[in-house]
Parts: sequence; C-alpha cells; structure tokens
Amino acid sequence: MKYFKMLLMAVFAILALSVSAQENIYTCPMHKTETSKKPGNCSICGMKLESAVKTPAVSYNPNLGNDSSKKSIKSMAYAIVGRDSIKVSYYSPGVRKRMIWGGLIPYGEVWVTGAHNATTLEMPRAFVVNGKEIPAGKYAFFTIPGEKEWILIINKHWKQHLADEYDEKDDIIRISVQPKTTAHTERLQYFVETSKDDTGTIAVAWEKIRVALPFVLKN
Repeated sequence: MKYFKMLLMAVFAILALSVSAQENIYTCPMHKTETSKKPGNCSICGMKLESAVKTPAVSYNPNLGNDSSKKSIKSMAYAIVGRDSIKVSYYSPGVRKRMIWGGLIPYGEVWVTGAHNATTLEMPRAFVVNGKEIPAGKYAFFTIPGEKEWILIINKHWKQHLADEYDEKDDIIRISVQPKTTAHTERLQYFVETSKDDTGTIAVAWEKIRVALPFVLKN
C-alpha cells in the first residue's frame, strides 16, 4: 500500500511538471516556429505570444464557413508593418435576420462597433488621421452610425465594457465618413489594409454597410 501511494505521488509529480513545462511555452498565433518560455511578442510580426496550453479561441475571419452560433465571436484583424503589426480586437455579432440599422443599432448613438468589450486598436507607430498625429499605442474604436453619415471615433479609454464608460472628453479624434453599400456580411468584420507608402485604412463591414478610417503611418 505504501509503495502504491508513493507511485501515485510520483505520477502526479510528473504530470504537474509536464503541465508546468507546457504552460511556460508561448507561441505566435501566426508563426508557430516562434516560441518562448516567457510572454512576449513575435520577432516576425510583433503579435503577442500566446500560451500553448491556454490559447484563447480567436477568429481572423468570422465569416469563414457556415455559422449557426448566436454568440458574438472573439475576433481580430491585423496587418504586418515591417516587424510590427496593426491589430483590431473585437467581438463579432451576427445579423441573424434582424433589422440592424435603426433597429438593433440605433442611429445617432455611440456604439462599441462590435459586442461585449470595447473594440481596441493597437498601433505600433505614430499615425495620422485627418491631419492629426496620434502616438503609437492602444485605443478604443467607437462609431456613431447615421443613415447618410457616420462619425468614427478614436478614444483613449480602451478598457471598458461596451460603451458603458465612454466619455467624449477622452476622444482623440472624430471624423465624419459616408457609409458605403457592400455585399451582405453576416458577421461584423474588421479589415486592416495597408500599402507600401505607409497609407492604409481600418474598415468595418456588417449587414450591407461598410465604413473606413484612413490613416498614414509615421516613420
């Protein structure tokens, strides 16, 4: 009996060491060869390394394949810029045959432009929007939808639930854009588009509407 107990203790010790060793390995979600024994960023794209054991489920294309889930999907859009990356983290709700504009999403009100937590924008370099230079960092992205005009907002208070703690005084910039008609997009989806001259856009599409925020990266 004593031998059996010692054997069990040895097995549990080995399992504990195995789990501990696994938890100390972090990998890049886009470059699996990039590994580390501690948290950090990928040396190729700059994305945050994730635990190999407890990697959160993140969709990079919430509209890929048939989807019957009623939940909003944790999603990310990104673009590689040199050795860094621009990232938009958000939750993607579905249309599910609902009236979106002027219904589920009221006109004229600040919207998280996603679900659950505030949509976040991470910029690795300073950037310019509508002539205003904004430092590199992490920000919240909100919108105010309208029938003919949308207001796009970059706000410094990124850590909040929906727009519960939104305050206009924390806005860094607001710009007005015209919504464009697009093909039906069942799940809300962000797109980060860049070009070689350091110009780009951060666009969001849902149902049959798409809006875009143009920007220029600073060197």
